[in-house]
Amino acid sequence: MSFSSHASSKDTRNELVNLGWYHYDLSRHAAEALLLSNGSDGSYLLRNSNEGPGCFALSVRAKDSVKHFHVTRKDNGYVFGFNTFATLHDFINHFANQPLVGSETGTLIVLKYPYPWRVEEPSIYESVRVHTALQTGRTENDLVANAPSLGTKEGYLLKQGAIVKYEEPIRTLDLKACSAVQFDYSQERINCFCLVFPERTFYLCAKTGVEADEWIKILRWKLEQFGAGPFFQHDCAPMDDARSIKTWMTKSGVDELDWPEHSPDLNPIEHLWDELEWRQSQTFSSIIKCDHKMRFRENGPKFS
Repeated sequence: MSFSSHASSKDTRNELVNLGWYHYDLSRHAAEALLLSNGSDGSYLLRNSNEGPGCFALSVRAKDSVKHFHVTRKDNGYVFGFNTFATLHDFINHFANQPLVGSETGTLIVLKYPYPWRVEEPSIYESVRVHTALQTGRTENDLVANAPSLGTKEGYLLKQGAIVKYEEPIRTLDLKACSAVQFDYSQERINCFCLVFPERTFYLCAKTGVEADEWIKILRWKLEQFGAGPFFQHDCAPMDDARSIKTWMTKSGVDELDWPEHSPDLNPIEHLWDELEWRQSQTFSSIIKCDHKMRFRENGPKFS
């Protein structure tokens, strides 16, 4: 059974060899880089998916982002969207007619331009004139490959309760300063979430709950790629500003969350302190009133 599955996967790859926009084992990252840098709106390519044999991914550029869709190879043909194509020829003819694809978030994309696997490039190379090492004693363990993450999503978000007055975005947020992304259930709506920044918390809403969930996933993934670790949050006590405390925090490599003193949204414990103080004041006030009445009755004037 394992041999049959392996043979079927091999036959499928052989069938796709002559497809000019099939990119074999191209990664998701590389597909996004290609389409964003060289493609245009509606450019697409087919590549292998990491979900197993017979699974492919159709990567499509939609304006300034790249979306990925499942394509599955089964015994009865290729399955894409709501259609099943009996042969590869039918599958290709479907794309030749520029199909319209709509995602769960409501984005409509016309598949116009297949991105070719083979691209003509000039055979020109530079000559090495200077070659020397700037450091010594380093080994292969010191070589750490690093590249910016390209996870993309195109769309607009609205502030909760805001009235749309402009067609273009009026503000851009730097996610490197964001510390958390989470759902906001205070409005009892599934399409609301919030972004926590040092200076304030932004309460936003998407078109649908599905789109809000997609935004949260991509934003959380972005924060993980930035390497944002946990932050230490002071309670604005005077001793927290002591030079010795700041020096120790810096030497220990502790990331501190900078925020103004009067910022209850970023310091939930202050709400609890306020509630406790209010309840204690109410209880103490009732005890004083009760005690005052009792003394008045005991020591007050008596009439015969």
